[in-house]
Amino acid sequence: MTAAPARVSAIDSPIWGNSFADKEMRAIFDGDAYIARCVETEVALARAQAGLGIIPVEAAEGISAAAKTCQFDMERLRSETEIVGYPILPIVEQLAPAAGEAGRFLHWGATTQDIMDTATVLQLREGLALIARRVDAVRSALATLARKHRDTPMAGRTHLQHALPVTFGYKAAVWLSSLDRHARRLEEIAPRVTVVEFSGAAGTLASLGSRGLEVQEALAAQLDLGVPAITWHSARDSVTEAVQLLALISGSLAKIAFDISIMMTTELGEVSEPFVRHRGASSTMPQKQNPVSCELILASAKIVRNHATSMLDAMVHDFERATGPWHLEWSAIPEAFALTSGALAQAEFMLGGLVVHPANMARNLGQSRGLIVAEAVMMALASYTGRKEAHDIVYAGCRRAVEDDVSLAEALGTIPEVVEALGIEEIERLTDPRNYLGTAPDMVDRMLAGR
Repeated sequence: MTAAPARVSAIDSPIWGNSFADKEMRAIFDGDAYIARCVETEVALARAQAGLGIIPVEAAEGISAAAKTCQFDMERLRSETEIVGYPILPIVEQLAPAAGEAGRFLHWGATTQDIMDTATVLQLREGLALIARRVDAVRSALATLARKHRDTPMAGRTHLQHALPVTFGYKAAVWLSSLDRHARRLEEIAPRVTVVEFSGAAGTLASLGSRGLEVQEALAAQLDLGVPAITWHSARDSVTEAVQLLALISGSLAKIAFDISIMMTTELGEVSEPFVRHRGASSTMPQKQNPVSCELILASAKIVRNHATSMLDAMVHDFERATGPWHLEWSAIPEAFALTSGALAQAEFMLGGLVVHPANMARNLGQSRGLIVAEAVMMALASYTGRKEAHDIVYAGCRRAVEDDVSLAEALGTIPEVVEALGIEEIERLTDPRNYLGTAPDMVDRMLAGR
């Protein structure tokens, strides 16, 4: 007996596996589940054809009964699949004898890719539903952060430098906006992806004569799937779109993870991942709390992006049956779903328990001693001097503040044009970052409206 293949992928590793992929998505895409979906499709096909009088009703009943009791010899199935190249004939060769006389009508008028593609679509439907639930959970966590920290001021950063003040609630709401769009995309994609594939050897359903489209529609009804306008087994844009959407979702999660990992640096200390004893610990440095969830999300996003690229390559099918590109999907689809779902689970854990440090945000916001709101002074002064001259004056004040190691208010207090136009009290008000949040809180309210 040949041993099962060794596990070599990180997502299947007994060490890292649960960090990258959650159990629910594994259950949808594991090997046994795929075989079950193939068998489900064969049974549905028999029932559809029996309903149309193409095969005897007793045959459909026998096939259905056999499917419930057949115990597949997995070693034989694996060995024969290696020989044939695909698992459907090996499945049929075990299921048909189990169905007795009814087995003569198993796989009637179908071809291997009909069964495999439809089984994959059934997995996609369930996988997309789980992704949608996980996206909603992350959206809920982000909405909570946005609402709680609507008015918590912090430094906004561009090019890794202080830019203008924002609020942490605003930052969380920006993160939320992308997940909201992904939720809508998940709703929109379902009708394009959850479509039956049943078209016969070259896509024309010739083996069923004039009744091919009837069978296709009946099979779709049995499985509660859509009916395609035309054969799609060599036009892979829909299944490819599903993986591209996973790459988009993973990319948005990676943006969040990247921000949080930087905010967790010792120098900033603005947030922390949830504390779990020894989570993120170092084997040599007891003080460490590394951004474990962030790291897993970032890694997953990169791998999913690679799978998205593979799916684009897999679209290039030759003629009516591809020589190789289809095989890329067998790795790309289940792994992309597993990794994206795992990343969403990590994000839900991280964001749901994120520890926010407003005092450190305030400390960092004040680190530039008012320079972060130089624009506020410039815009106020522009009413008196014009924008260009105001820019030059405040720029000179900023340079003086840096060179003399004083606050922006102190530096501007030595420039007569600024004092005469604005006065010391207004300079003090304008250089307080908390007074220059713009419409950030209002934008948070708009994002949260109706939730």
